[in-house]
Amino acid sequence: MDRLETMSLLLTVVDTGSLSAAGRKLNMPLATVSRRISDLEVQLKTRLLQRTSRRLTLTDPGRDYVQAARRILEDVDAAERMAAGEYAAPRGKLVIASYVAFGRTILVPIITEFLAAYPDIDVRLRLTDGTVNLLESDVDLALRFGPLADSSLKAVKLGTIKQLLCASPAYLEARGMPRTPQDLTTHDCVTFTTLMQPDLWQFGEESVRVRSRLVLNNVEAAVHAAAGGAGIATGFCYIAIDYLRAGELKLLPLGAAMPRLPVSLVYAAEGRLPLKLRAFLDFCTPRLKARVSQAEELIGRMEGTMLAAAE
Repeated sequence: MDRLETMSLLLTVVDTGSLSAAGRKLNMPLATVSRRISDLEVQLKTRLLQRTSRRLTLTDPGRDYVQAARRILEDVDAAERMAAGEYAAPRGKLVIASYVAFGRTILVPIITEFLAAYPDIDVRLRLTDGTVNLLESDVDLALRFGPLADSSLKAVKLGTIKQLLCASPAYLEARGMPRTPQDLTTHDCVTFTTLMQPDLWQFGEESVRVRSRLVLNNVEAAVHAAAGGAGIATGFCYIAIDYLRAGELKLLPLGAAMPRLPVSLVYAAEGRLPLKLRAFLDFCTPRLKARVSQAEELIGRMEGTMLAAAE
């Protein structure tokens, strides 16, 4: 039995919450996962997990063993990184997770500059509108929108991203411009589910029942649908800018009061920081802050012009 590999398997079982989930993550048959955990318990002469039909829980010896195993695997990982030179010079593979549209429009151009400046670092960029758990994956750095939950992760704030409401000129001409949140009850809506619920939109303390004719899990697609006349959409400023400049979308005055979401980079703070990660943070953080700020300022000017014209 490979001791380190079995420790890693046990941690995956604990982190995912079940033998079957660990098997799916590791692409390993459930029977193999179960047998290897049982073999480890036999070798240690103690039970590590209490198995029920609904969940797994750690025994007291299991809890102690898992804590020790985490420390051991972290030390081994640090030793391997040091041997590979990751603490001597910026080099190696850097895995980054980002929201799809933000990655495409803002992050990729900056990463391209970073790669040119650091030829010994390779980047693997994962684009997803879901939230990646850094502690359960091999991701080094991830983008986060909104308030951050308390955790062991370190965060670097990049600024804020403006939420907005938009629709095509043709749609607004046909259906009219909503002036209050309650006016939305008579409109077709396009909902990006991370921002709003499909049937209940929030405006500060006020909740409004809406009819979402189209519901999407990708904000870029939601804004694109609005530009095509599907209805009033929620979105982010950095996606809508090109459509607004082209006249394919208009901002709704009602959206001026929508909140700004904090934007952060998060990474695991335990142990020594690899130079490849430090290099990325030092190089890309000021550039990301500038891009986020530029998008905010441009939308702010557009909103100011729009509101002045409406008065």
